[in-house]
Amino acid sequence: MGGVTDLHLGPVRLAQLGAYIREQREGAQYSLRQLATAAGVSNPYLSQIERGLRKPSADVLQQLAKALQISAETLYVRAGLLDGEQERAERGEEADRAAAGGVLAAITADPHLTTRQKVALREIYLSFRGQEGGTTDEHE
Repeated sequence: MGGVTDLHLGPVRLAQLGAYIREQREGAQYSLRQLATAAGVSNPYLSQIERGLRKPSADVLQQLAKALQISAETLYVRAGLLDGEQERAERGEEADRAAAGGVLAAITADPHLTTRQKVALREIYLSFRGQEGGTTDEHE
């Protein structure tokens, strides 16, 4: 059955979700405090999520996704909130992360871009990737 499921994460998955959120925060060059403020959560709560000690609600994941300029669906899948997406996420996760990480890292590292430009470029790039529906591009 597809759709949203209860958020019950094992310790390993919770730690992986937290590590992913931290990775996205650092890639966006946000401090813990900046992301917590942007997402409307407390610093200690966000720190506990990143360390895999707390289970974020779907609402908190949505707020974090919005602040990080990433799709909420990505966080929902990683948190186990969405079923039916697992297969696609596992199949292309490593390749997608490597490709997206390279582009996002280049945007983040570019000293000629302002923070606002970096956020806009990240948003545009991620929106294009979302239109692909997670399929691989086989142009040669």
